[in-house]
Amino acid sequence: MTVPKFALYENTETALGKSKADVVVIGTLQGEKAPVLAPGSEAVDAAFDGGLAGLLSTLGATGKVEEIVKLPTLGKLTAGVVYAVGLGKPGDDGTVTPEQVRRAAGAAGRALAGTARALFMPSTLDLQAAVEGLALGAYKFTEYKSEPGDAPVSAVDFVQPADGTGRAHKATLKAATAIAESVIIARDLVNTPPNDLFPASFADRARKLAEANDLDFEVLDEKALKRKGFGGILGVGGGSSRPPRLVRVSYKGPKAAKKIALVGKGITFDSGGISIKPAANMDHMTSDMSGAAAVLASVVLAAKLKYPLEVTAHIPLAENLPSGTSYRPGDVLHMYGGKTVEVLNTDAEGRLVLADAMVRAAEENPDYLIETSTLTGAQVVALGNRTAGIMGSDEFRDRVAAIAQATGEGGWPMPLPEELRADLDSKLADLANVTGHRWGGMLAAGLFLREFVADGLPWAHIDIAGPAYNTGGAWGYTPKGGTGLPVRTIAAVLADIAAND
Repeated sequence: MTVPKFALYENTETALGKSKADVVVIGTLQGEKAPVLAPGSEAVDAAFDGGLAGLLSTLGATGKVEEIVKLPTLGKLTAGVVYAVGLGKPGDDGTVTPEQVRRAAGAAGRALAGTARALFMPSTLDLQAAVEGLALGAYKFTEYKSEPGDAPVSAVDFVQPADGTGRAHKATLKAATAIAESVIIARDLVNTPPNDLFPASFADRARKLAEANDLDFEVLDEKALKRKGFGGILGVGGGSSRPPRLVRVSYKGPKAAKKIALVGKGITFDSGGISIKPAANMDHMTSDMSGAAAVLASVVLAAKLKYPLEVTAHIPLAENLPSGTSYRPGDVLHMYGGKTVEVLNTDAEGRLVLADAMVRAAEENPDYLIETSTLTGAQVVALGNRTAGIMGSDEFRDRVAAIAQATGEGGWPMPLPEELRADLDSKLADLANVTGHRWGGMLAAGLFLREFVADGLPWAHIDIAGPAYNTGGAWGYTPKGGTGLPVRTIAAVLADIAAND
């Protein structure tokens, strides 16, 4: 899916006079007893003789976050309908956060399905958040539907904030659109079923994206992986008739001052292998390549936004299936770089492919390493379905977590307790891929990955096992299915490095 076509109008009067919108969207705030119109809605209120808030209250509006109340204009405006979208309670200073705007705009994006054009009126709100929310809320994945239903809204007009910096707002609109497009790249990959998205076909899609964005591209097939000694990727992918791949996609921006390595787990389907998963909800494991989708989309975004950085995505791709050629509990794998790992559970496969890719990434001497993956069910147990667990070197981990929270994607810094490291000791190899107990599973996975991080390299691991795939109903700008996390977080981290390092 592509994002809606966005346009900016200089002021409210011009927008109402020239926009050919079918729907006008205004914001409402949650008051003590009745909704309050958000700033920027004055012209629409005037068309209703100042009685718009009262009419909305009569219709049951409260202004609570993501509420949608529809009101016919009865010829008072060129558009036929007003959508009042709840922003929730304002802060003590009377303002709302970018995430409130993003969620409200997302709800509007979903409600606008079947609409040709909409006009978004609250001109005092965060433009980037509004654009991202509308584009991501409007998202629909209908490639496999014979009857896809109403199409997403095709065009959205905004009233430009009236601060005299029109050029800056155009730049904001362009950047927000590019960010939304990249999140959608990741969502589309995650939502593609595993019979169509497997290691080789993922690599083909990555190649096309690289060519379209003038990025360097390299792929290692199973023969090259064997020749170079990528034992983790080969071990995990050995049970499938569709062999593994390792993809490298790289961007070098103008005056690149820092080099960032991205690594994303690309298990295109995870049955658990010999240590097979329960049948219930195994279909969700089509999303086990969400990390790979995110880092591929992120390097594309870096190119679109022309970050003054060198950004390289390393993407290990494999299917984890049981067969006569599968790796087994008790096997010892010879990992890329020389370490050996005893396999105690073939369902702890993500860390094995990631370890190979992380060692490969470090050979290019990056300044930072960001790795993301649907790594552990323990992340969901600890933090739920909406909060990623972030581990790594303390300073960079905390920096990434703070940025994740600021973007609205969310994330929480987690420790790497030294007392758990001994539980990964193996009687046969340098280490085992799991501990012998269930405690601190997310943290133990982080400790395992740390063994493959180059000395002195600042790194962060983002565990998105829950947040990457929404199995419930849509909310805010988050659809059912692939969410596209943590593309916006990675984008913000890259921007922060470019600005401050």
